[in-house]
Amino acid sequence: MAISNSLNSGVTAVKAFGKSLDVIGDNIANVNTTGFKGSRVTNQDNFSQTFERSTVGPNGSNSMQIGSGASVASISQSFTQGVLSTTGGPTDLGIAGKGFFQVKNPSTAETLYTRAGDFILDNQGSLLTNDAYNVQGQQYGVTENTNLDTPLTTLSSSNLKIPPKITSGTNTYTLQSFGIDNNGVIKATYNGVVTTSGLAVDQKNITIGQVTLVEFGNPNALEKVGGNLLKSNAATGIIPAIVPTVPGTFPSQTSQIKQGTLELSNVDLTKEFSDLIVAQRSFQAGSRIITVSDSVLEEVVNLKR
Repeated sequence: MAISNSLNSGVTAVKAFGKSLDVIGDNIANVNTTGFKGSRVTNQDNFSQTFERSTVGPNGSNSMQIGSGASVASISQSFTQGVLSTTGGPTDLGIAGKGFFQVKNPSTAETLYTRAGDFILDNQGSLLTNDAYNVQGQQYGVTENTNLDTPLTTLSSSNLKIPPKITSGTNTYTLQSFGIDNNGVIKATYNGVVTTSGLAVDQKNITIGQVTLVEFGNPNALEKVGGNLLKSNAATGIIPAIVPTVPGTFPSQTSQIKQGTLELSNVDLTKEFSDLIVAQRSFQAGSRIITVSDSVLEEVVNLKR
């Protein structure tokens, strides 16, 4: 019945634009979330009922169809670059490019991914997310007891750590500063015994390791798990974000790491509010279709009286 078709179309419109309002609301709520990527909704028309098919010839006619409303076609993230805001924090890392940081859940050893580089160093020197997930990379075997007079040559994938103190032989070296270059290479300066005049007797400049990035062939297949974290699956296609390099050196990465910056959310509030108005009015129109259809059905029911 045509009236029930309009009622169903109104219901589908309310459902579809309700999803749009959900997504827009989430975007606006995360406008200040570090590394957040906004999402968008696209809709599609539903199955159409055909009353007459098109014909050819002198008396040909076009097809006659009535649609049955709309539904959500996709909800996808926009991975456009967010603005890099300068913070000056030594453990704040922004990404310029398509890369993602790799972090590991210490409880489950699951590797997750993030664009939020607001990291911290704990009292053991481990580089962590705010939820205490370990930042991953390539690291030399630098521990609290490392001979700093012997060249460090063995790299391995591990949780990144910048020890606050290193005991080498009879001397204890204290971390003074560290830097992370555009390729994620971590270099640190350690001071040994300090004289009464305040001068370091011995100073060591060592390379700790490298923060490594990955990219995805299909980043929209990543699943949000909360806490600015994303989970990969077979559909994402993990790609190491590196380019060929000289053997024995750290690889150059296709995305750059900017120390002392954080990537802001890429949500455009002006666009979100514009989309919000459109979605709100469309939701109201869908609701109105339901109300009008209900009134017409009521009149039909009352015809027998």
